[in-house]
Amino acid sequence: MDASLVDEHGRNEPPTTGDEEATLLGFLDYQRSTLEWKTRNLDHDGLSATLHPTTMTLGGLLKHLAWVEDWWFSQILHDNAPAAAWDDVDWRVDPDWEWHSAAQDSPEQLRGLWQAAVLRSRDLTERALEQGGMDRLSSCVFDDGHAPSLRWIVVHMIEEYARHNGHADLLREAFDGETGE
Repeated sequence: MDASLVDEHGRNEPPTTGDEEATLLGFLDYQRSTLEWKTRNLDHDGLSATLHPTTMTLGGLLKHLAWVEDWWFSQILHDNAPAAAWDDVDWRVDPDWEWHSAAQDSPEQLRGLWQAAVLRSRDLTERALEQGGMDRLSSCVFDDGHAPSLRWIVVHMIEEYARHNGHADLLREAFDGETGE
C-alpha cells in the first residue's frame, strides 16, 4: 500500500493499481481501519451503547470481529486450536457469547483482543501466501468436501467487516453524533 494515501481518519487507501493480492489485502486493511476509527476514543459507555431495537454494541463488534479473525485465519485456514480467548467458551450454551460477554470487558481489553487477532491474522495470511498465494486452500475441509481458498477467506472477511462497519456507523452516530464514511 502507498502510505502517502492516508485519509483524514488515518486509514490507508487500498491501492488503485495493485495486483490481486495488494488490492484484496488493501481493502481488508481499510475495513479493519474503519472499525478502529468507529471505536476510537470510546469509553465503556460508548462501547456498550445500543440503538433500539438491536442489542448490538461497538464493544460487541470488536469482540465478534476478533473471534471471526481467529476463526477464519487461524482455525479454518491453518487448522490451529482456538486462541486462548476462545478455547474454553461453550458455544452450544451461548452461540453469541462474544457479543454478550463484551459488556464485562474494558475498552482496553476489547481493543487489545481485536488488535492481537488482526496481527495474528496478518501473520497467518503471510504464511499462507508463501505456501501457495491466494489459491492456497484452507487446512479445514467443510462437510460438503470443499475447502475455501485464501482468496475466498479474504473476500469473505472484507464482506464481514463492511457489513459490520455499517452497523458501527449507526451505533457511533447514535452515541455521540460522529459520522463519516
